[in-house]
Amino acid sequence: MDNGTQHNANAWRQTRHQLPEVGWTEIMATFSIVEHLKSLNGDVSYGKTFIDTKSRQGMINEQEWDRAAERAEENGVPASFIAELEQGHTGAVIQFDTGRSGPHVAYRVDIDALPIKESKDAAHEPVKNEFQSQIPGAMHACAHDGHTAIGLGIATYISEHLQDLIGRITVIFQPAEEGSRGAKAVVNKGWLDDVDYFLSGHIGIASLAVGEIAATSSEFLATTKFNVSFHGTSAHAGAKPEEGCNALLAAATAATQLHAVPRHSAGASRINAGYLNAGSGRNIIADTAELHGETRGSTTDINAFMIKEARRIIEASALMHNVDYQFTIVGQGEAAVCDEEWKQWVPAALQNSRLITNVHASMAVGASEDVTVMMNHVQKQGGKATYMIFGTPLKAGHHHPAFDFDEKVLQTAAAACLQPLVTQIWTASEEK
Repeated sequence: MDNGTQHNANAWRQTRHQLPEVGWTEIMATFSIVEHLKSLNGDVSYGKTFIDTKSRQGMINEQEWDRAAERAEENGVPASFIAELEQGHTGAVIQFDTGRSGPHVAYRVDIDALPIKESKDAAHEPVKNEFQSQIPGAMHACAHDGHTAIGLGIATYISEHLQDLIGRITVIFQPAEEGSRGAKAVVNKGWLDDVDYFLSGHIGIASLAVGEIAATSSEFLATTKFNVSFHGTSAHAGAKPEEGCNALLAAATAATQLHAVPRHSAGASRINAGYLNAGSGRNIIADTAELHGETRGSTTDINAFMIKEARRIIEASALMHNVDYQFTIVGQGEAAVCDEEWKQWVPAALQNSRLITNVHASMAVGASEDVTVMMNHVQKQGGKATYMIFGTPLKAGHHHPAFDFDEKVLQTAAAACLQPLVTQIWTASEEK
């Protein structure tokens, strides 16, 4: 990106930072993305033409959508556009066709925010520069506002340089990454069915200098996100406790005993009960309880073991307290491995870059990302996939109320994504 595009990227990022939207409610983000993409030389899709309805996971309820829609209208999104998203069909894609034979390259960025209340500390950069979140209880605390800006910059560059490129290029703006809920709905719509080269990445992860990047990532954890509803029988806690079946105790038993699942000897494994809400009063046997949790594993098989054991614990907890339960999977991510070729392609493409100072071959993620669903889909068809890391100093960690990054990383990230497109990918394609 040139200096003008860098300025635009900063503005795009700051606008999105002010108006964060959690997964499947990204109405304002989708509108602004679509409005810009429509000004470019590509084919734009959104709504039900972009998202596979049945493959969405961890969906919001009607009340949450209505609140998001009302907020979007208040911020200038036309009601007609909101209707096109048909309750939770957020995100967008643009496809470019150069008209010349060549590979199909796809980029993916994520656009959703987190349910986190942003820091009001005067030293926090968004506060200092007056672009802090204007949505109570929501924040871009994982750099997806920056990722959106990078995606718009990539799409803009491609549109302006189509005459210099070959093949086809797809840029995906994915909703609902947090909780690993959105990638499957994009994949199952067919957008990656014939992709030869797939690139994505993340700002931060580790605190690095701007200009440092990693060509690939490692140590993705497969994950399953789940919700459990327990249903018991209410009764008077003093007069007739024997008539009750306590859903609160069932959920509490499950929450503690989930952490007793043995860790797996073949690799890293994780389990967490992160949310518990139950009961209605101190003198009432609780008839309802809600538990949210997750498992993770360094391989898909290890995660499968963890979720199998979690379900066993949950069933036993319900049986112990004589209550019913409903178990729902609300998000899934897979283990994935970047293709080795990127460790040569990326540094070779960037060796003369004025923006990139150091290219690490690989860096560990140590967490989960549903981009892995896309990577595995591309690789199963013979394509090559990578997930890069874009360095920036971090004053606070990801998912922290004071999270922020150096906006100069937007330009280095775009360069890291685009230069392999212009040089190494085409060269590799020609050599086949």
